[in-house]
Amino acid sequence: MLRDFFELTLPELSAWLEEQNEKPFHARQIFRWVYDKSVFNWEEMSNLSKDLRAKLTAAFRLGTLETVRMTESQDRQTFKFLWKLRDGNMVESVLICSGTRRTVCVSSQVGCPAKCAFCASGKAGFMRNLRPHEIVEQVVQINRWLSAKDERVCHLVYMGMGEPFKNYEAVTASIRLLSAPEGLNISQRRITVSTVGVIEGIKRLTHDDLKIKLVLSLHAPSQHIRQKIIPYARKYPLNELISAMDDYWEKTKRDITYEYTLIAGINDSPEQAFELAHLLKGKQCTVNLIPYNPVAGLKLQRPDKKAIKDFRSVLFGCRIANTCRYTKGDDIAAACGQLAFQQKSQEKLIALPELKDAV
Repeated sequence: MLRDFFELTLPELSAWLEEQNEKPFHARQIFRWVYDKSVFNWEEMSNLSKDLRAKLTAAFRLGTLETVRMTESQDRQTFKFLWKLRDGNMVESVLICSGTRRTVCVSSQVGCPAKCAFCASGKAGFMRNLRPHEIVEQVVQINRWLSAKDERVCHLVYMGMGEPFKNYEAVTASIRLLSAPEGLNISQRRITVSTVGVIEGIKRLTHDDLKIKLVLSLHAPSQHIRQKIIPYARKYPLNELISAMDDYWEKTKRDITYEYTLIAGINDSPEQAFELAHLLKGKQCTVNLIPYNPVAGLKLQRPDKKAIKDFRSVLFGCRIANTCRYTKGDDIAAACGQLAFQQKSQEKLIALPELKDAV
């Protein structure tokens, strides 16, 4: 049975080579071919013997994602990729370009079990967790496309489809693979994981050896409002969730970001801003405000500019550091909360033959 190459660590490949009576140093050569040179065909690895290439072909699957399409935003700063998995399921990931920064927003599940009221990912339900190689390959494939323009992925956010902490083992395995020096060598300090508030995942990360950034999708200043828009809040009460985040900060001393999607008439009033400020008073954190991005079939509305400004003014007045996320990719349904593996679209399509050939 073929193993998936994108789940292999360098020591594991070295051990396999020894079992095959091959020199372990070939492992680094192979990793350079795949991660540095973006070669996804064993036969093209010219410094390996024909016999070794045959062994690799018989043992490892090098890529399983099929590129269904890529769509480009009008400002050419956001690119959304739709992938077909081996079982026929679909997932999406997004490349966000800002200056010289190239950030990939990656999915960790097919669908999402959280079913937040404002998010498209959970509307079709939850199908399954992604395997580590399926997460890794989203990033590697996009990096391969960028390499043709002499660019590379430098930041990674687990904010695509799915709740990362409901797939903890695969997510953390993919982080280690992508941050490994012999892999894409993405600094863990440039990797962000966002959770809707899965307390057991936060506790595991608190005691894990990863150096990533943690983001909590808070979206409400009280338990009453939160459980109306986030079903998981019924299982994970706000007071216990904030306590787990406090423990994370005490243990790691890494800054925390609280994401807060502003929805008109639901959580965007000055009074709710004061309530949020009271909840976070004295904490080393930043609130990232996200004006709601429209999702087809949902009647929620984005606040107007004055409401957003008034909300921020309250937070600033209470000395709560906050930012307001500039929406990118909403014209191709690639903004926060809009990923939903759509198969029919009127978006501008761009062919990617080089990615199709890689599978």
